[in-house]
Amino acid sequence: MDEPAALECLDVGKRFGAVQALDGLTVSMTAPATGLLGANGAGKSTLMRTALGLTAPDRGTLRILGLDTVRDRAEVRRRVGFMPEHPCLPNDMSAQDVCVSLARLRGLGRRDAVRRTSEVLFAVGLEEERRRPVGTYSLGMQQRTKLAQALVHGPDLVLLDEPTSGLDPAGREEMLTIVRRLSTELRIRVVASSHVLDDIERTCDEVVVLRSGTLAAQRPVTVGHDPSGPAELRVSGDVGAFAAALGPRVEPLGVRLAPTPAGDIGMSSSPDAALDAVRDLAAERGVGVERLVPAARGLEDVVVDAMAGGTR
Repeated sequence: MDEPAALECLDVGKRFGAVQALDGLTVSMTAPATGLLGANGAGKSTLMRTALGLTAPDRGTLRILGLDTVRDRAEVRRRVGFMPEHPCLPNDMSAQDVCVSLARLRGLGRRDAVRRTSEVLFAVGLEEERRRPVGTYSLGMQQRTKLAQALVHGPDLVLLDEPTSGLDPAGREEMLTIVRRLSTELRIRVVASSHVLDDIERTCDEVVVLRSGTLAAQRPVTVGHDPSGPAELRVSGDVGAFAAALGPRVEPLGVRLAPTPAGDIGMSSSPDAALDAVRDLAAERGVGVERLVPAARGLEDVVVDAMAGGTR
């Protein structure tokens, strides 16, 4: 039996006064970790609030792990953890007390709550600071405490709202490492909202882009590119003459040349020997290589285009 989607929307709409926050959103997030991207006002926060049952959709159906977020709200909260973006922790409580208290509220007995708290605080790197008041923590430690409380009851899915918000480079690096471990090692499914594409590329398997409350794009995350894949070459001077001279040198390598819509030289592949041929020919003719890039569109191009209103 196929595993249900982490989060599934079927024609979901939600309006706040004159603002249509979600507008017929239909999407299914099935990857182990999904990144949620979009400009301010795109609907990311409303989607998370609706998914948690904090607000009901005006129309449509939203399911988490196959559970209806309106009808099965109690079960959704039992199986889902949530890490909010904004400060929400009581300053006079320790991370240990926060996690134990929230674990008890989610139905764990005292002994299990203490055991799980010890495990999650160790996992997020707070075991030595677990008894200090949260108000004395750095921002990075507070972020890790929020993540720990989202994990303490052993959820099947966590929703993370801007998990690296406000962190310095070292803290951001630590948080990204922890978040990636959730889906790859701990088998906890993740839906993470962020404004930072690099964070999503490093922690998620797919990206969902929202625009004006609708689905603008959904693509797998591919880190890096095939270094010997198709490429586009731009040179100074007579492009046609350069391509004519380059052809006999690279065709024996299985590389085909063709003009691109931008007027550059398209290469069907770019093995090292072909790149050496480009370099040597450019040196012989005194020609400058102005551009040599992978032909495939990167994830950044897809996301920027989707957020700007391009068709997918």
